[in-house]
Amino acid sequence: MTKNDYIEKITQNLEHLTKDELKDVSILTTAQLVVRSKFAERQQLEHEITNLTPKLKQQALPVVPECVAEWIEILKTKGLKPLKNPETYGKTGFTEEKLQNIVFWISEYQEDYMRAWLDGYTVEKPQLFYLREKNTNYYLNKSKNNGLELVPNPYFDEDNQFTKQEIGSMQTGSYEQIEVAE
Repeated sequence: MTKNDYIEKITQNLEHLTKDELKDVSILTTAQLVVRSKFAERQQLEHEITNLTPKLKQQALPVVPECVAEWIEILKTKGLKPLKNPETYGKTGFTEEKLQNIVFWISEYQEDYMRAWLDGYTVEKPQLFYLREKNTNYYLNKSKNNGLELVPNPYFDEDNQFTKQEIGSMQTGSYEQIEVAE
């Protein structure tokens, strides 16, 4: 059946309808057009969502310091809310300095903190250094008895790497910091 055949058949059927019935047909036709339009809109939105979902998943997770990661895990384990203030929370095993670092980081990076809470996070890797004594070119290594020793041929392993925080707590005036390559 061609398009004209359909139009003729519909016209014949409409001739037998009363004025009120024609009004109802008009209302139903308009409603059907609205439903079809909404359905097409929905399909378009579903298509856009399908296309955006992988892109959103590809966004990198926020990078948080280790102490903030610990804080998030403590709160989640205890079923607490993400905005609990570390300074007012009881015993956590954190030092005062660590709590201040957590508070500072959260206040400075609120959006990253909330994304980390909701979506997950990556723990920041601290920058590591080897320490070489400037005058002798000997390296500072950690000894087996938890002390430090200068050695001419260092063991370049993770046990002999120092963080900025560790270096800051030591007297390293005559030591050169050599960045550990990834």
